[in-house]
Amino acid sequence: MKLASLKSGGRDGTLIVVSRDLTRAVAVPDIADTLQEALDDWDSLSPRLNDIAEALEIGAVGGEFNFNPADCSAPLPRAYHWVDGSAYVNHVELVRKARGAEMPESFWHDPLVYQGGSDDFLGPNDDIVVPSEEFGIDMESETAVITGDVPMGTSAKDAGRYIKLLMIVNDVSLRNLIPGELAKGFGFYQSKPSTAFSPVAVTPDEMGDAFGDGVFKLPLTTHLNGELFGAPDCDVDMTFNFQQLIEHVTKTRRLGAGAIIGSGTISNYDRSKGSSCLAEKRMLETIEHGKPVTPFMSFGDRVSVEMLNEDGASIFGAIDQKVAKG
Repeated sequence: MKLASLKSGGRDGTLIVVSRDLTRAVAVPDIADTLQEALDDWDSLSPRLNDIAEALEIGAVGGEFNFNPADCSAPLPRAYHWVDGSAYVNHVELVRKARGAEMPESFWHDPLVYQGGSDDFLGPNDDIVVPSEEFGIDMESETAVITGDVPMGTSAKDAGRYIKLLMIVNDVSLRNLIPGELAKGFGFYQSKPSTAFSPVAVTPDEMGDAFGDGVFKLPLTTHLNGELFGAPDCDVDMTFNFQQLIEHVTKTRRLGAGAIIGSGTISNYDRSKGSSCLAEKRMLETIEHGKPVTPFMSFGDRVSVEMLNEDGASIFGAIDQKVAKG
């Protein structure tokens, strides 16, 4: 099934069930007012939500309306926990190579993650509001999972059972602020503004064979100002799958229902697939030509991120955002 949150429901949105073709939807106040409420009692409420989803497919539910992604917040407009990984280590290797730094061997067997701000996520069509172009505005196209309650010490082999929903992500980065923050040795903050998520979150079964073993098995496509920027394959060169990321982040803590885990920037060694962020393209230019040529985003630029199934249909709907001056 596919679930979304309307902005009309206040800070946590109004939960709706969306048709597979992303054209129709229905609210479900008799089951749960918000997606977080549904996740808090997922085992008992998800079968009821699935019944509504199946009825919606055959036109057997009352109160349906046309689905419009512009009316949506992020599926979870705010979440208790957002942890983003860097699961494509070839991307990290490239970053360090561009500045002449060696990459520690540990990066290949010990995942990199950081905990980001989760109190103010962006909807799929919300503007990316930034005070200054000088900050180095960049997109990062990623995938993500939403978990149920996950016990501390969960192993990778058991982690799959806790993945309840899937999404795609634009994890906006302000590249020119990152070096100064990391130099302090205390991680990201100002350089990581609000993150945007797809119009809908989907259950893993909705993707069939295109999701399994903790991996999305389709390309993730990014367009910048209407031109294809990249479509790397999510299941290629992913050093740590989502089950391994869950094992890593639960080593010393539990995860509460509604925790979101991101993959980090999708990146392939096959550079013909393009990139998922401007920084990677600039790194490749630096390695080849000695300096970057491609600029970061400017006010008025538009970025879109989408995943299509094998029939060319959108699975999550598109993230489609304009960069605006704050």
